[in-house]
Amino acid sequence: MYRSFIIASILFLFYSCKKENKQSEQLTVMYLAPQNIEYAKGLTIENRGTYKEIKVTTPWPDANEELIYILHPKGTEKPFKSNKVTFIEVPIERVVVTSTTDIPMLEYLNLEQKLVGFPYTDYISSEKTRTLIDNGSIKELGKEYNLNTEIVLELDPELVVGFSASGDTKSYDLIQKTGIPVVINGSWMEEHPLGRAEWIKFIAAFFGKESLAEEVFQNIKKDYNEAITLTQSVKDTPTVLSGNMFKDVWHVPGGNSYVAKFLKDANTKYLWEETKKTGSIALSFESVLEKAQKADLWIGSGNSRSLSELKEKNHQYALFEAFKNKAVYSSTLKMGTKGGLIYYELGPMRPDLVLKDIIQIAHPNLLTDYEPYFFEKLN
Repeated sequence: MYRSFIIASILFLFYSCKKENKQSEQLTVMYLAPQNIEYAKGLTIENRGTYKEIKVTTPWPDANEELIYILHPKGTEKPFKSNKVTFIEVPIERVVVTSTTDIPMLEYLNLEQKLVGFPYTDYISSEKTRTLIDNGSIKELGKEYNLNTEIVLELDPELVVGFSASGDTKSYDLIQKTGIPVVINGSWMEEHPLGRAEWIKFIAAFFGKESLAEEVFQNIKKDYNEAITLTQSVKDTPTVLSGNMFKDVWHVPGGNSYVAKFLKDANTKYLWEETKKTGSIALSFESVLEKAQKADLWIGSGNSRSLSELKEKNHQYALFEAFKNKAVYSSTLKMGTKGGLIYYELGPMRPDLVLKDIIQIAHPNLLTDYEPYFFEKLN
């Protein structure tokens, strides 16, 4: 009798362990699906068996460290001990994001209902997410660089997705000390437009939405590359000026910036394409006028909705041939109910639409029946 009891106990333990191992394997398959990164340079995602390792190598300019996030299924132990990485149990059910560019990523993954808080919600333009703000599902968290920690703690999110333009992460560090993990989205540092869009895979990893993110990205990639193909046989390459004045400085995109990449892929001649800078270049009005007075097109002239409004900001804008010829284009075509530009929110996620807009401007005969999505011609 005793022997039978021992055998039964051993068998019970064996099958219990086997069941637990099977459940653990199922969780790993479900929430740690493989991901392939093609264009993004500041992001790596690797499967390590029972956990996923995400590295953000360029979280902000001149970063001297990489940020490491270890994802493991809920209900499982941390795969190892370390105070140099951030451990996150997945899938996430409640999230706070801090950049409007995160909003389209959540929406494309059908995750907007998981968003519980955002700093300065007036910045958000998407109708779908604005509805959630208006009904109280998404709470106001203050300014992006001064998050209201008390409200964040009350909301009790399982993850905060932040960003930093300078490496200052004090407000995030305070939140992380309370036990809420914080990750930094460095998508804005990418040079290739498709590299920026590919960060949807970063967001997807925390929710078990890897396959949907891959599908969304591949469709965007396909449309973007097909648009490039259209321009390859075009011999006419109009010269392009971009940017505008802020106080006494004209900021033009650097030759290695994502804006310059758009202009190159649209088969235009960007006048500062030879510069190697990835960000913007600060120039005097006089130097810009000397180089670009006769430019065929002025694409990306700021937030003005008309030529007269643009001229009010600086009467010298009228000296450019593009202004005289009414060949000035601004990304102000679509605006949110609170005045935010859809371009700044959705543009990074949909580079295919941005590229098609620029192609339509530079080569109007290539895209038949195409309606611009972001850019409008100023009159």
